Amino acid sequence: MARKEGLIGRKVGMTQVFADDGNQVPVTVIQAGPCTVVGVRTRDSHGYDALQLGFEARKKNVTKPMAGHFKKANVEPMRIVREIRLDKAETLQGYQVGQAVTAELFKPGELVDVVGVTKGKGFQGGVRRYGWYGGDATHGSMFHRAPGSIGASSDPSRVWPGHHLPGRMGGERRTVLNVSVVRVLPEQSLLLLRGAVPGPNGSLVMIRKSVKITKAQQQQKTEKK
Repeated sequence: MARKEGLIGRKVGMTQVFADDGNQVPVTVIQAGPCTVVGVRTRDSHGYDALQLGFEARKKNVTKPMAGHFKKANVEPMRIVREIRLDKAETLQGYQVGQAVTAELFKPGELVDVVGVTKGKGFQGGVRRYGWYGGDATHGSMFHRAPGSIGASSDPSRVWPGHHLPGRMGGERRTVLNVSVVRVLPEQSLLLLRGAVPGPNGSLVMIRKSVKITKAQQQQKTEKK
């Protein structure tokens, strides 16, 4: 899979805007950066090409190893540090340590991928977690939302791995592909993305340029230009 540039942000919440044709568009507001380039990883020195980005200043409780890392890069300590792998070394030539990466990295109409951690739901039963039908509510039913047989008879005398059962729901890393950028507000470092993205308000997200654009989407993107 191709790896492209991006930045770190936080999900602010959802709202709505009106397009030029008057249609109402639901959007997610993302506080996109500004991020600081903390390090540049090259294939010659590290074995891979990547950008190391820092997000949100950290004024206290900085560990000694990280303090030394920031001091060597001559940048202020950051709360969040993430690496974004790149598949083209030429992309790194436009970045230097200490440089700011802002929401202007993206343009309206562009397609992006958003990576986030879904909302945690705690321990849930199979009806909510996997959409089980459940048993009858009346007519002598002895079970309603409880699991029934899970198919572990004398052969194979065990439950197959991955069987749908009650357990912890949510709180998993998920990626939403090909989300359209509706508006870019560089003064406020905000991105307005069409539709919903994973995670609760205030959660950390990563926005990167799309890696799986279909031919129809590419043609539509070209027509908008």
